[in-house]
Amino acid sequence: MPSLFSFLAGFGAWNWFILAALLFSLETVLPGVHCLWFGIAAVVVGALALLTGVTWTWQVIAFALRAIATVFWVRRYVRPEVAVSDLPDLNARGQQYVGRSLIVEQAIQNGRGKVRVGDTLWLAEGLDLPVVGSWVKVTGARGTILLVERAAP
Repeated sequence: MPSLFSFLAGFGAWNWFILAALLFSLETVLPGVHCLWFGIAAVVVGALALLTGVTWTWQVIAFALRAIATVFWVRRYVRPEVAVSDLPDLNARGQQYVGRSLIVEQAIQNGRGKVRVGDTLWLAEGLDLPVVGSWVKVTGARGTILLVERAAP
């Protein structure tokens, strides 16, 4: 272990700058933004070591504290904006029909039948409605099944 301690004892400001350059290089290769914040912490500690000449133990402690503080700062203040869709139900097709009135194409018996949406037939669940051509209103959706109730045309 003496070689590790002798290495750390000689750990000066320029070693922090080299570490920062390595971390910035890794940032360009690895996906995501992970090494950037540790690289910034290494630059700050390198500048601190260059200006004040603190010992390696305090340099390592300062690096750890700066890295942790930088990560938490980034998580709190530097978040990417999340795009809000103008079609939030785009991938939940059945939810798009909630509130619409549709025509029964196949009588609803034992709680199941079919309704026409444009040129497509959808499975429907609701109270029995034996009259084909009557109107129903969509109250919800469960997957690809529309939940319906009797409605006026």
